[in-house]
Amino acid sequence: MLESLLAVGGLMLLRDSVEWEGRSLLKALVKKSALCGEQVHVLGCEVSEEEFREGFDSNINSRLVYHDLFRDPLSWSKPGKALPGGPLEALRALDKRTVSGPATIALDSLSWLLHHLPCPTLCQTLHALSRQDSCPGDTPPGEQVRVLGLLHEELHGPGPLGALSSLAQTEVTLSGTMGQASAHILCRRPRQRPTHQTQWFSILPDFSLELQAEPPLESQPRSDPHTPSVDPTTHLTFNLHLSKKEREAKDSLTLPFQFSSEKQQALLRPGLGQATSHIFYEPDAYDDLDQEDPDNDLDV
Repeated sequence: MLESLLAVGGLMLLRDSVEWEGRSLLKALVKKSALCGEQVHVLGCEVSEEEFREGFDSNINSRLVYHDLFRDPLSWSKPGKALPGGPLEALRALDKRTVSGPATIALDSLSWLLHHLPCPTLCQTLHALSRQDSCPGDTPPGEQVRVLGLLHEELHGPGPLGALSSLAQTEVTLSGTMGQASAHILCRRPRQRPTHQTQWFSILPDFSLELQAEPPLESQPRSDPHTPSVDPTTHLTFNLHLSKKEREAKDSLTLPFQFSSEKQQALLRPGLGQATSHIFYEPDAYDDLDQEDPDNDLDV
């Protein structure tokens, strides 16, 4: 399913973490878009242009249009070329630079933009940039604009993450196990139910995707025959077993909640010297006494 991610337009979120970085996958998708002959615009915010282009051959680098916000985000070194809106104007200008034909816009990264722009403003700009205002049938496949946004989800709260997630047509969440990366892909299509799929992959040094059909086998821990076994019952602060005398004392003890025959006889037959008690009842003049048996109609 990773191979078909670039088949549709709209916003695609690449959600990575500290353990599983997503810039390599972003560069792999950028390379694939460039090989398809699309216009590729990269808005670089977190790394330099040289670092982003590293690993691409000259053919791929010649097709990338890089907009550098890393070295001078406010254009202080070139005040004559400063954009009045700063990063926001640079983001809006990407839509004007894309002429007719399919285009891919890579944002490296959305987390940087979220820390410099209000979340509602960024969401509105992304909505217009991915051309979501038009109906799905109005935009031909050859005019689609695809926005790839790298998002470090550990840096943001549930509010910004939920807002960006509601805009995205595709979400790719990176994770993995045993050193092998995996991508959980959530796709939303108009008038269709969302689809979920997990794809295992690896990225080659030239940023080509290598897909794997099955997850890696987890290695099972093997016991070393030379390692002596350890008794878990040693060095305990309590006894797990009773001695013979302790067991006899336990069996001869009568617990207070046990109703033994001796206790029953003691309650029913008072011993010598014990006073017996009686209950005397003298009815009052105003007591309503019924001389008839209320249960005389019952066969009891």
